[in-house]
Amino acid sequence: MTAEWQLAVVAQNDPALATFNVQGFGAGIGKVGPYYEQGNWYRGGAVQMLFISWIYDYGIQNQVRPMFPSSTTQEELINASHFFDLAPQMPPVDWSQALRHLPEMDIIKVVGGPEGIFADRMEVSTGGAMIKRTPNDPAWYRGGLWHDDMQVNVPGFWFMSWYDVSIGPNLAAYNHVRKTAKGEVSNEQYAVIAPTLHCGYKRATENTIVGERSMGDARLNYDELTYGWFDHFLKGEDNHVLENMPKVRYFTMGMNKWQSSDSWPPRGAQPMTLYLSSGGKANTLNGDGALATSAPASDSADAFTYDPTDPVPSYGGNVCCTGNAVTGGAFDQRKMEARPDILVYTSEPLKDGVEASGPIDVTLFVSSDAKDTDVTVKLLDVYPDGTAYNLDETIQRLRYRNGYDKPLAWMEPGNVYQVKLSPMTTSNYFAAGHRIRIEVSSSNFPRFDRNLNTGGNNYDEVKSIAAHNSVHHSRQYASAVTLTVVKR
Repeated sequence: MTAEWQLAVVAQNDPALATFNVQGFGAGIGKVGPYYEQGNWYRGGAVQMLFISWIYDYGIQNQVRPMFPSSTTQEELINASHFFDLAPQMPPVDWSQALRHLPEMDIIKVVGGPEGIFADRMEVSTGGAMIKRTPNDPAWYRGGLWHDDMQVNVPGFWFMSWYDVSIGPNLAAYNHVRKTAKGEVSNEQYAVIAPTLHCGYKRATENTIVGERSMGDARLNYDELTYGWFDHFLKGEDNHVLENMPKVRYFTMGMNKWQSSDSWPPRGAQPMTLYLSSGGKANTLNGDGALATSAPASDSADAFTYDPTDPVPSYGGNVCCTGNAVTGGAFDQRKMEARPDILVYTSEPLKDGVEASGPIDVTLFVSSDAKDTDVTVKLLDVYPDGTAYNLDETIQRLRYRNGYDKPLAWMEPGNVYQVKLSPMTTSNYFAAGHRIRIEVSSSNFPRFDRNLNTGGNNYDEVKSIAAHNSVHHSRQYASAVTLTVVKR
């Protein structure tokens, strides 16, 4: 599903009998640490809409297809391929329009897709249509979806990228395996994190451009790494491939160079907290939103209207598989920040450079006149000329703010609620003179599906209401972003 692959090998007593398993943990993550991804389906309780187009485009939805007996020989299959097109090839779809359709559960139907696992037909034993499941539905695990109480006990070579879908959950899974695997296997986990898009490792060049941002020379000899890895574990070759292989090899954007560490986040990394502040007018790039080292004494809340019929469009970001709906990567976000439904909080220019390598935690205090709504956040690197490149993004559906295994938490007008969002993660060097920025809104569409603000099922609704949302910041309501900073 995503490009975060664990290349896992199991070497038995006889190396000639060694077997290997290639498993996409981006597609297999259930619950790991704070994340309830459910196979990339959710983020913060909101549907990651890439999976709708992915299910359609890759033929997973279509249960009507050529079937061959298990006894069919390779020769017979080759001969059949001369008569039948055995590669799934769904008719093209304009996903930029299709993903806007309501109700959400009918999206595949209206583009002419067949009945299947998305909303219509599914084996009873697996728990029913996927769009109808909640993040904590036990049906997710009936198919073996990996989660915290399972173990991976094979060596692992994990490939990830900063602008793919589940970089945070995959790093959490990597750390989980290092902590829980049995014996020496826990020490046989290695990771590579590239500054590329989904499945974009080998597209790196002497001047790698991701979206609009130059990452410099991001090349790496992936063939040498992977073949050497498999030769060691599958063939039993004493090729010394592990001697110079760091536990984590990661590319730091802004610094534009590969770095290494024996852990993630890098050992010695420390939290750096910046607090949201404003005079109550943080709307747009031209507002008075700020990030400061201390919380303001009193609250001057920033208010905006979130209208699901006019959501904030996704512009760049950490995505895959959405056709023409979203183009991933780093883009100058200033044209987006002209919208009044985006709150913009920016630090002063940095006197010294700051390397942020690790999780980014955001806690906000919000209020709304709606029963339920979303909070979205982006982290950005602002250049001295004003260019603002997005690094990562997250979301929280507020009905789930108390936890996915807790009763739904509805809001009441006049009350202020603490919201801890699923962590973002990155490795970015904010050079001296640059500024750190976060955007806060209630939509990032179609990266995430729209909350219709009604408190209903969302997936089967066609009507929405506008929500009037506010972000509070003071000593009492200490809305803040905490970066993981590496001192060099």
